[in-house]
This record gives sequence, C-alpha cells and structure tokens, in this order.
Amino acid sequence: MLRRSTLTALALNLTLAAQLLAQGTVPAPDRRPDEGEGPFDRLMIRGAIVIDGTGAPPRGPINIIINQNRIASVGGMATRADKVIDARGMYLMPGFVDMHAHAGGPPKNPGAEYAYKLWMGHGVTTVRGVPLGSNNWTVKEKERSAKNEIVAPRIINYQRPRGVHSPETARDWVRQAPERGIDGLKLGAYRPEVMKVLIEEAHKLGLGTTAHLAQTGVANMDAMDAARLGLDTVTHYYGHFEALMKDYVVQPWPVDYNYSNEAHRFGQVARLWDKIHPPGSPEWKAYLQEHLELGTVFDPTMTIYSAGRDVMRARAAEWHDEYTLPSLMDFFEPNPKSHGSYWFNWTTADEVAWKNFYIRWMQLVNDYKKMGGRVTVGSDSGFIYDTYGFGYIDELELLQEAGFHPLEVVQSATMNGAKTLAEPRGEDIQFGVIRQGLLADMILVEENPLENFKTLYGNGAVRLNEETNIVERVGGVRYTIKDGIIYDAKQLLADVREMVAKQKQERAMEANMEKGGR
Repeated sequence: MLRRSTLTALALNLTLAAQLLAQGTVPAPDRRPDEGEGPFDRLMIRGAIVIDGTGAPPRGPINIIINQNRIASVGGMATRADKVIDARGMYLMPGFVDMHAHAGGPPKNPGAEYAYKLWMGHGVTTVRGVPLGSNNWTVKEKERSAKNEIVAPRIINYQRPRGVHSPETARDWVRQAPERGIDGLKLGAYRPEVMKVLIEEAHKLGLGTTAHLAQTGVANMDAMDAARLGLDTVTHYYGHFEALMKDYVVQPWPVDYNYSNEAHRFGQVARLWDKIHPPGSPEWKAYLQEHLELGTVFDPTMTIYSAGRDVMRARAAEWHDEYTLPSLMDFFEPNPKSHGSYWFNWTTADEVAWKNFYIRWMQLVNDYKKMGGRVTVGSDSGFIYDTYGFGYIDELELLQEAGFHPLEVVQSATMNGAKTLAEPRGEDIQFGVIRQGLLADMILVEENPLENFKTLYGNGAVRLNEETNIVERVGGVRYTIKDGIIYDAKQLLADVREMVAKQKQERAMEANMEKGGR
C-alpha cells in the first residue's frame, strides 16, 4: 500500500504545467549588436576535424566555406574570405536538435532568454517545442528567431490540441492548425477514434506528430496502438512497457493510488520494469520489429527522469550554483503545487525501482537502434532538477550508457532529429548534417566529444594536467553557429551566470530589507 498523506489532496499533475505553459513567458530581448557576428558573404572555418552527423568517422583537417547562411563547400583549398575561424585542432559538428523542449513554464524572470542562451551555449541550434509556450507567444518567438532578431535556437512549433473530445472536434482543430503557425501536434493518449483522426488529418496537412501517452489513457492507447494509427514519434517511455506487459492488461497499481499525487505517479511508474516480457523474448523482438516496419521514432528523454535513480546527485549537480536560477531551483524542490517536484518522501526502494527500470528502458532503446530504428535526442528540461542545456548533454551521456557508440549518439542528436522534423512535410533536411547546400547550423569544440561527452557541458569537465599536476576544467562549446551567425558560446553562458548572480543578489537585498523592517 502507498503511504497516505495530505499531499494527495494538494498535489497537482500536468494540468498545472499546462496552465503555466499556456501563460507564456517573458519574450527574449532583441539581439544586441555585440551578440553574434555575421552572417558573412564568405566565412571560412579553417582546418577543422569534421564529425558530419551521418555516423561517418571524423575526418580532417578540412576547410568549410559558408556563404551567408548556407554551407558552400566541405573541403577544398583555402580561399579568400571575409571572416576566418582558425579551427585547427578543433572539432566541427552539426548543431544539436532538442526534440522535446519547453520554455514557457517557471521561472518567468528573466524569461525565455535564460533557456535560449543555455541551449545555444551547449550547441543546441534547433528546438522542437512541445509546446515551447502558448501558441501565439511561440509563433512570435519562432518568427523572431527565424529572422535572427533574438539569440535563440531555430524553433519548431508543436502544440497540444485543445477542446478535442470527438473525431469532429479533432478534425476541426487540426485543419485550423497550419494557419495558426503550428508545425505539428503534441498528442496524449486519446481514445482510438479521436487519435486516428488527429494523426490522419495532421499527415494530410504535412504536420508532424509526437505523443506523451500518459497513464490516464495508456490502457486504451499504448505506443503500439498509436504507431499503428500512424504516430510519428513516441516521446518519453510512456506506452512502451504497457504494450509489453506479460501478465496484466493494465498496470497493477496499489489500490490507494492517485495519479494526481505526483509522488504516487512517479513513484509507481518504474514498478513496471519486472512486469513486461523480458529483453530478447519473442514478444520483445516482435514489438520492436513492428515499430521498425511502421517507422516509429523513439525520443526517449531519459535525462528528465534520471533524478529518480539518485535524487541527491541530481539536486547537488555542480552546475546548479552558477547556472540554475534560484527561482528554478525553488521550483525543483519538493512542492505539491509544482509539476515534477515530487520528492516528498523519495525512498531507496523508489530509486532501486528506477535503476531497474532504466536497465530495461535502455535495453529497449538500444535494441531498437541496433535493428535500424531511429532514435532522437530530447531533454524536456526545466523540471526535475534538469537545467536547460545541461540536461541535453546528460541525454548524450545516457544514450552512450544505453549502448550507443558516440558516433551513433551524435547521429541521434543531429541528423536523426533533422530527418524527423522534415519528413512530415515531405522535404529533405535543411540542417543536421555538415553538407554542402544545408544551413550553416554547427558547433565548434576544442575537445574531442567522442572521447568524452562531459567536455560538452557548459562548465566543462575536470581533468588533471599531467605537466603541472593541477586539476583544470576543460571543454565547453567554443562557438555556436546558427544561420551563419557566429556566437561565442562561452559568452552566452557568461550571460547566464550573470542572470543567476543578479537574481541571487536581488533575493539577498529583499531578505535584508525584510530583516531590517522587523
């Protein structure tokens, strides 16, 4: 039986998060003249080692020529250029694609600039908002980003259907979506007849579909049910294990379970790990094979739930002090009114269940990849001790832990995301690979990311200098290039540190004023 608590009556589920997202957040300020150089008529990146995103091994040194916002050539002799980046000894990769992004929830101050600069500072040049914020707000931010009026990743706008309760209302909502600036649908576990219409109408209009198949509806719409209706992407883990249960058709919840109490919701979901057909079984293989034939994309977002394996480690992550706003840290702390802040009585047993769950989850994702299935990278940061940007790099590490070769991780983070975004429109990719003719979205790093993904974290990785015997921090993205505009990634992260320091200072002043007024 679950531990009873007054928290049950107070706890709020995703409804609160949806309300916060619907409110939008503070728009990013206009890009200043000193933020980003370019685009240039002719930009040369000289002597880089290229990891092109396709899965091909690194090669170099290579010269890359960029005309305005397009890659003009990869390789070739050095020529005249308006701007030259000396990238000798550096690694060039496509900009990362975050397939599961939100920016409209707390904290509201200093607003979207905080998330954008953390993403860009970690090499994320495209985000799929699911949703990023309210639709009107997101459309405006998307347009400003496309014009490079703000420092922000390229924005793809997926929205949740609203007021949909029948096939007729589903059809009407989707048909209005393109004129409202919507690129795709973030779906829940709708009834089959509604889900079918949502997906069919979306595909007719060139809109993509991804689904968070929540426990409230997954008994009637698991990941296989949705894939058979044509769903493009399953995000998170919801719906996979429910389709693989061996002795039940619904999860055997404790009888006093309440989904609205997030301590119950997140404490119990991992208990599915030993109630499914085991890895390698005929049922396991058949499940993955059918997804492969249907072309389902897996977007696991393992990072956002990883605190469940060790909450103390997540709470004490070494970047929080400089990069996590105090208001965001407050949101992470146990609070029945904050989504994802469910650590009211998190136990060793909860963490053991999550560790076992991750073993199975990682096996599922890696087996799908080995069969030829497509896996993408999403972070869902801004909740559960997962700070923007840092969570994305953590997801790269988790995919390697799952069994991906580092080149497969980079492929998932770049080309695979680009393909998944382009395919619903029947288009070829416009970014995600270092290739002639594609958009100049790319990152330059001074350390070999294939050797150690930790060097991509904004605060770098710890390394002992063998010559001086001094412990140093190395790494971090050096330059993030979006649309041919060169951003100093380290300066973007310095801006974030300033935002965090300012909020700390403001809080200290408020505390002193309150103290003096007593």
